[in-house]
Amino acid sequence: MPKNELISRYEQAAAILPSRLRKAALALSNEEKAAAEELRLRAGRPLTVLLPTGEAALEAEVEPEELETLCDIATEFSRYASSETIREGFLPVRGGFRVGLCGTAVMKAGVNTNLKNLSSAVIRIARERRGVASNLAPMLFQNGNFVNTLILSPPGGGKTTLLRDLVRCLSEGGPSCPPQRISLIDERGEVAVVCQGTPQMDVGPRTDVLDACPKALGIPIVLRAMNPQIIAVDEITVREDLTAISMAAGCGVGLLATIHASGVPELLQKPLYRLLLENQVFRLAVRILRDHGGRAYELEELPC
Repeated sequence: MPKNELISRYEQAAAILPSRLRKAALALSNEEKAAAEELRLRAGRPLTVLLPTGEAALEAEVEPEELETLCDIATEFSRYASSETIREGFLPVRGGFRVGLCGTAVMKAGVNTNLKNLSSAVIRIARERRGVASNLAPMLFQNGNFVNTLILSPPGGGKTTLLRDLVRCLSEGGPSCPPQRISLIDERGEVAVVCQGTPQMDVGPRTDVLDACPKALGIPIVLRAMNPQIIAVDEITVREDLTAISMAAGCGVGLLATIHASGVPELLQKPLYRLLLENQVFRLAVRILRDHGGRAYELEELPC
C-alpha cells in the first residue's frame, strides 16, 4: 500500500476518536502515521499508538466518558443496533476498522449480555494488502481442485491479512485459479469487517460472509444454506472447531484456515493440532516468515 494511503487509513481511524484525542493522534509525523497499527485508549492513562517499535504514549490522558463517546461515534450513535457485537467485546466500523472493548461484563444466567463502565478500547487500523496472495493462490490447486490449506504464523504475523487476500483471489479466480464460491465464517469480524450487512474489506465477488458466528455453529449453517466450494475460517482454537471442520471435509468442501503456530513442529507439540494433522484434513501449510524486509510465504506439504 502506498505511503499516502497508509497515512490516509490512519487518519480515518483517528476520526473515530473523540475530538480532543483525535487532535493528539493527528499530531504524529507522517512516518509514524504510515507505520501505526493500533490506537489504544485506557481510562486514566495516556492515549497510545502501537508502532513496530512498541506502544508510544501521546500527550492526552483518556477520560472515562471519552470511551463512551468513542462507542457513540463508532456505532454512528446507534448503540442498540450494535448490541450483539458490543457484548462480544468489539464494534465493526464503516471503512473497515474494528474497535475492541473492555469493561464490566453484565452477566445474566451465566451469559454476558452487555459491557458497561468501559475501561479500555483499541482501534485496529486494518489495511488491505491487495495482491499479497496473487502468486500463492494458484499453488493451492492440484489437478484443478483446491487443496485444504492451513496458514501458520505466530500472533501478529499477518495471518488474517493473508487469509483475506487469499479469499479475494480465490473468489475472483484467474488463469491458473478457477473462481470459487466461498463461505467465510468471520467469527470475530476481522476478515471482512461487516458493517450493517456490507463487508468493508474486499473479500471477492463470490464470497458469502457469515459474520459474528462461532465456527462450530457457522460451518453447518453454510453447508446447508450456501453450497460453498471452499469454507474459510480464521483461527482454529477449540475442539468443537475441529469437529465441524472434519464434518465439512467429509462433505467434499475445500477448507482454508489459520492457526497460531510458527510451523508444523509446533503443531505437533499441541494435542489439539496434532489431532488435526493425524486426521489428515489439511494437506498444505503456508508459513508466514517475517523479517525486516517484510513478509514471505513458504508452502509445504503436511505429513500424512
